[in-house]
Amino acid sequence: MNRQEILNKFTNEEDRFLVSKLLDKIEFTAKRNSIEYTDFLDMRQRQMLEKVLKEIKFSNYIGYGGYKTAERTVLIIYPDKLEDLFKEEKFDFNTIFGVIRIALPNELKRLYSHRDYLGAVIKIGMKREKVGDILTCVDGADLIVLKEAEKYILNGLKELKRFSKSEFERVSLEELKIEEPKTQKINIIIPSMRIDSIVAEIIRTSRAKATEVVKEERVFVNHELIVKGSKEVKTGDIITVRGKGRFKVGDMLNQTKKGNLVVEVDKYV
Repeated sequence: MNRQEILNKFTNEEDRFLVSKLLDKIEFTAKRNSIEYTDFLDMRQRQMLEKVLKEIKFSNYIGYGGYKTAERTVLIIYPDKLEDLFKEEKFDFNTIFGVIRIALPNELKRLYSHRDYLGAVIKIGMKREKVGDILTCVDGADLIVLKEAEKYILNGLKELKRFSKSEFERVSLEELKIEEPKTQKINIIIPSMRIDSIVAEIIRTSRAKATEVVKEERVFVNHELIVKGSKEVKTGDIITVRGKGRFKVGDMLNQTKKGNLVVEVDKYV
């Protein structure tokens, strides 16, 4: 399959551009015998690119976002000569990623959310794809960024009024503050364990609208893109609805007289 045949499969210009850049990086890796990597990808984008890599039978890559369970990741393309370096987990990912730690003053602790930090990044003119996961805590946040953009982002954030009393430092990936996510338990009543039924309840919309959300490629189960509303889920599955949040399917508590299922769900807050 040649380059044009691959690109012709994509009608969306943004997807087409993303695939084109990936193919460029594969060529650069082969010609220069060097490591190449993408910008940060969301789950849909990563699955799309990994499907392309599978189709062209290319296996010299790894997806990583700075820590094991990162949601936003980059695809790192490497030459044959460096295959053992990645397989033996000896590669230093600090050469690709930077971490900016923001420590808030006492009066702002607990007040800033993920949205505040992301809004700050956008305010300084930085593209979203240069920033990975933003790990928030009571005291502040760790921003995982591409190394190439670290200095610009750090200097830009320091100039913002909202962070005028905050302290900044660069830390390594090994120093990331990864806290257990907070959840809120909710009970939902559903006719079956189909993903469209569950999505309708967890985002509080109609079954028809939930079906549309699935078709819009906004729903993931355990980081896998779901394209059919008939997909059955089970206890322990993690459901992500882009723009609405993440949810973990809990136990079935009981059944109603009409045969509907009462299921416990953990909503990440």
